[in-house]
Amino acid sequence: MARLGLRRFPPLMLLLLLLFTLVVAEVAAGKGKKRGDGGGGLRFRREGGTFKVLQVADMHYADGRSTGCEDVLPEQVAGCSDLNTTAFLYRVIRAEDPDLVVFTGDNIFGADSTDAAKSMDAAIAPAITMNLRWAAVLGNHDQEGTLSREGVMRHLVGMKNTLSRFNPEGVEIDGFGNYNLEVGGVEGTLLANKSVLNLYFLDSGDRSTVWWIPGYGWIKASQQAWFKQTSLSLQKNYRNEEPRQKEPAPALAYFHIPLPEFSSFTASDFTGVKQESISSPSINSGFFTTMVEAGDVKAAFIGHDHINDFCGKLTGIQLCYAGGLGYHAYGKAGWSRRARVVSVQLEKTVSGEWQGVKSIKTWKRLDDQHLTTIDSEVLWNRGSNGKTLTHA
Repeated sequence: MARLGLRRFPPLMLLLLLLFTLVVAEVAAGKGKKRGDGGGGLRFRREGGTFKVLQVADMHYADGRSTGCEDVLPEQVAGCSDLNTTAFLYRVIRAEDPDLVVFTGDNIFGADSTDAAKSMDAAIAPAITMNLRWAAVLGNHDQEGTLSREGVMRHLVGMKNTLSRFNPEGVEIDGFGNYNLEVGGVEGTLLANKSVLNLYFLDSGDRSTVWWIPGYGWIKASQQAWFKQTSLSLQKNYRNEEPRQKEPAPALAYFHIPLPEFSSFTASDFTGVKQESISSPSINSGFFTTMVEAGDVKAAFIGHDHINDFCGKLTGIQLCYAGGLGYHAYGKAGWSRRARVVSVQLEKTVSGEWQGVKSIKTWKRLDDQHLTTIDSEVLWNRGSNGKTLTHA
């Protein structure tokens, strides 16, 4: 019967009918694409208008139960292992229910890992088991085991629920794991198809690759060029595409090694603690200036120095440590391992419509009996350069 029906149409008509079908399908597919879905479907919650990020720094995971803890109290030594790191991560995930978990490097301690891939699987497992979306960057220890730096990042990109990306396609760029994610507005609102919050992830390297420059690696010129172009494009879309917005969407940046500018603060102008020196590169590659000039980054979050957990504001950008989470990482006996939470809040109109970002807040969770919350503060408020501090 189908063949008889098709014979009623001449070949030219059939060709036109086929072309029309393809065009309709392509248009429909285009309408289905949402700019805010550039982060793998990340978007703000309708209930509360929030988007919450849990930052996990320096797990230093190795071989699980057989890997002992460092820098804990004498009574904590027996039975303490990588599994304590896993248990804490599960606790904080359950308590905070984040929309995204970000692992900011030294996720594993390669030198003590028998199998880097298995160690990474075990380190990330809580996020996957809890069916959370997550993203990761590399630190300076991830590649010291059975996988190269490139191999570690390729493994991360292939894991379940990951939003991690190897590198932007078609761009010559240093490092492994430079990418951005877009967070769409609340579904069903005017800004549903716009990225109202942008997240940048960069590979800050491990050791210097220039033989006459000692110390740690840095964010290179090619990475900064990509960042500037991406920021410019995102800001242009947000301002010019309907509905047009007056100001750029705010952004957060995540990488591992601190910039030299993290040394700019004294105890009177930051929140948190500085208990060790800032282990930044021996040269300044200018990435902080690049972020300031771009104008959209409101805060940058790092790890690397495990017993620093402060946030300080410099030239309009909050520079924040997370504090170490891992028990196989060095720490300070009696000073609880911790994780940093960032909660981004949308503005709401009188009529109840969710708009763009209103504020960015942060706090830390401690691995103690009560999973204590400390150092709650407002990092950024729309229309205000001030910083409001509220201790919890």
